[in-house]
Amino acid sequence: MNSPPIPREEAARLKVLRELDVLDSAPELKFDEFTRLVAETLDVPIALISLIDEDRQWFKSHYGIDATETPREMAFCAYAILDEEVFVVEDATKDPRFRDNPLVTADPNIRFYAGAPLIAPSGHKLGTLCAIDDKPRQIEGDKKLFLEILAQHVVDVLKTRKLRLDQNRGKEPPVDKELEATVKAEIEALFQASGKGSA
Repeated sequence: MNSPPIPREEAARLKVLRELDVLDSAPELKFDEFTRLVAETLDVPIALISLIDEDRQWFKSHYGIDATETPREMAFCAYAILDEEVFVVEDATKDPRFRDNPLVTADPNIRFYAGAPLIAPSGHKLGTLCAIDDKPRQIEGDKKLFLEILAQHVVDVLKTRKLRLDQNRGKEPPVDKELEATVKAEIEALFQASGKGSA
């Protein structure tokens, strides 16, 4: 199994990730809504919000699996953070980067992966919003765009969450309530557009 390359400016990327103060935090409904929406809209059994630190990928939200993290060297998401585009693997058993990966050869038997990078305002890729299936498949352009848009909303919620944490600690700036309301409305609109009903 090949280890994924390290992104450029990795130290700066990790600094931005740590400043969000989200790693190892408790589950939160707003993030679980994103993964549920991905799973239902793309009809996949697994959807994740994955954040990549030095040694692991840690899941802020995990739909369809119980695991909360995996080693970084196994992470499909560690490849997805190398670019700004949605990273797609149609059949992991045919991809030399992944065919002997334990996540492919054993449970959850990954075949298909599509991950949109979570891009911070600084441009650093912190992790992904990803869809996973145990069957090979393709993904259409409009569904890639859906993942990209939703991934940016995840970043917006991460920023709002950090603002709230800072406010609760007596720091400035205060919560951006306009951003928070906008993100909530857009999540609701995405649910309605996907035909899945209210979030």
